[in-house]
Amino acid sequence: MELLNKYQIVRKRSMDICAPLQTEDYVVQPVVDVSPPKWHLGHSTWFFETFLLKGFDAAYVEFNPDYNFVFNSYYESVGARVIRTDRGNLSRPTVADVFKYRAYVDSAMEAFLARPVSSEVRELVELGCNHEEQHQELLYTDIKYILGHNPLFPAYGDSIYPAAGNGGPRGGRAAAGGWIDISEGLYEIGYSGSAFFFDNEKDRHKVYLPSYRISAALVTNGEYLEFMKSGGYRDFRHWHAEGWDWVNKNLVEAPMYWHKIDGTWMLYSWHGLQAVDPTEPLCHISFYEASAFAAWAGYRLPTEAEWEAACAGFDWGRRWEWTESAYLPYPGFVKAAGAIGEYNGKFMVSQMVLRGASEVTPPGHSRPTYRNFFHPPLRWQFTGIRLAK
Repeated sequence: MELLNKYQIVRKRSMDICAPLQTEDYVVQPVVDVSPPKWHLGHSTWFFETFLLKGFDAAYVEFNPDYNFVFNSYYESVGARVIRTDRGNLSRPTVADVFKYRAYVDSAMEAFLARPVSSEVRELVELGCNHEEQHQELLYTDIKYILGHNPLFPAYGDSIYPAAGNGGPRGGRAAAGGWIDISEGLYEIGYSGSAFFFDNEKDRHKVYLPSYRISAALVTNGEYLEFMKSGGYRDFRHWHAEGWDWVNKNLVEAPMYWHKIDGTWMLYSWHGLQAVDPTEPLCHISFYEASAFAAWAGYRLPTEAEWEAACAGFDWGRRWEWTESAYLPYPGFVKAAGAIGEYNGKFMVSQMVLRGASEVTPPGHSRPTYRNFFHPPLRWQFTGIRLAK
């Protein structure tokens, strides 16, 4: 019953995140990286139907055979799927149809989990719940992008905001200024324990780190404004060549959601359009911008090993933090057999690692070994900067 209770809690939370939305909000896909909220709700349901019910419940009757094509994300071994860029063209199934799909699968899953299950099923249910929680974070990021690119800049909701009870700060001390000194030596990184973890967090292994310093606090909006005022976006010396091309091609001059209105920098928040608070941690920047700021300031970004070795000494959890590390497998990493093996390993190329958590990170996903990863130009995630030297 504990597994059933976890399943029900996770499934309810996805619907709670979408509760402030209007029907039209569920179907918008402004850019390729943003999926319509309706699709997230359908895809996370498809995961349980495909890998649990169709695989282990002989009495289960598939809700709609077309949904495997509609809601498969990237699992080549499961069959054909809608191209990612076309998710916003899915006017059918309707939002109401997706709600019916969720209710149908939930009913079947609840009956299935009321019976004794094998350890294999238990592990798959645990993976499915954590998979849906990852999509809950993406729901928040995608909803903010959808609303933040609406010309009216509507607020997300009257009282429901992500910052309450999600990622939250972690670590051993307040986010004050100054530097934390880390001594040269061998450190262990990677997951160790008996709770759930993703395969990209293993195997735990030793790394040698020269002595370094890492900032106790995140870079603030005010500090980043100084970079902007000094011409940081117009000086090629601070940028990787690829980043400099990105700035010029896209005419970037500020973080995502920032707008200069009547000479004042404003940003889109969950509450709507507000003046930039110079004391708040910077958010919604690309790896290119993070690296350029660090170079302008005379520092660098930490590697993911440096971040993990030091994170007990500072608060983290308000922003996903860009690192200098490419997303690669740890020593001993082995992809699982079948479709589940497509979960992480196939993405270990051309991406950078983010560490920490953010205001939209689900409960249980804020741990020192968690490895998030995104392509360098992406910034719709809640990304910030911690400096090292």
